[in-house]
Amino acid sequence: MPTVPAYGAPSATEPLVPLTIERRETGPDDVLIAIRYAGICHSDIHLVRGDWGPVTYPQVVGHEIAGEVVEVGSSVTKFAVGDRVGVGCMVNSCRECENCLAGMENYCLKGNTQTYGSVDRDGTITQGGYSSHVVVDQDFVLRLPEEIPYEAAAPLLCAGITTYSPLAHWKTGPGKKVAVVGMGGLGHLAVKIAAAMGAEVTVLSQTLSKKEDGLRFGAADYYATSDPATFETLANRFDLILNTVSAPLDLNAYLRLLRLDGTMVNVGAPPQPLPITVFTLFGNRRSFAGSSIGSIAETQEMLDFCAQKGIAPETELIAADGINDAYERVLSSDVRYRFVIDASTFTAA
Repeated sequence: MPTVPAYGAPSATEPLVPLTIERRETGPDDVLIAIRYAGICHSDIHLVRGDWGPVTYPQVVGHEIAGEVVEVGSSVTKFAVGDRVGVGCMVNSCRECENCLAGMENYCLKGNTQTYGSVDRDGTITQGGYSSHVVVDQDFVLRLPEEIPYEAAAPLLCAGITTYSPLAHWKTGPGKKVAVVGMGGLGHLAVKIAAAMGAEVTVLSQTLSKKEDGLRFGAADYYATSDPATFETLANRFDLILNTVSAPLDLNAYLRLLRLDGTMVNVGAPPQPLPITVFTLFGNRRSFAGSSIGSIAETQEMLDFCAQKGIAPETELIAADGINDAYERVLSSDVRYRFVIDASTFTAA
């Protein structure tokens, strides 16, 4: 079994360090990918710090992976050596349940196999993209359009599809008023994508510090949620509210911003429960929903859409030894808007 250099967490409380991890041999249906770039997602931080439950350490995270095929298994038909490819948040599913058979493997009823922190088909714990190489079943590999550079493609594999999927599902388009809560890694892409779909987009951020960026990305309006007047001004306005933040919010206050039959969708994943008053939903027949990444087919659709519309994330490139500092900056909202790791800087422990 091949070993590769990586960067991972030895425990929930220690900094990430250089590691050497094992990858399985390339099986008949597998693709071996030389990773070029890997994005840093807030989910990476939540998981390695144990916010979402027990973790088997050492753990390598990273589910925004862009790279090049360097080997294919004997039965692989979808990819060839040299292809530009990506891997997102999942690397397998049961393929037998109702949802998988409907092409919605992200909602696998037995739980899809996550790119990191999941029990893989061989019983090992999956290790993510903070590494030089990864082996993935061809059915869970995405083709990267030539128009999107590797470093820009990486964040689309989580942040891009996480925001694209609900925007597409709730039929974002001309005539729709969409609010995006938060202007971070997910939020800035949500603004770009919703605007490209033709919606009228409003950003709801704690302060106005990123207003210039929000308007440049395609927003028509930008409001500070720290100002109580915002919630009076925008009452009953939106068809869709996309909440991208992973921190506690007064959901009832945001729900009151929905017009008749409007929906608020949560894609941020705070570790604590968020209360909702049912009477808030009764008003205007409002709905509250969640959305989890997207299927492989929808992720490919998102990549092609972004290539066609010229949508790319705003990135800051770092080396592997800058990951721990990047984590602290993510937690203090000091990034515009996605850190991307140069995988060539992963070295053997």
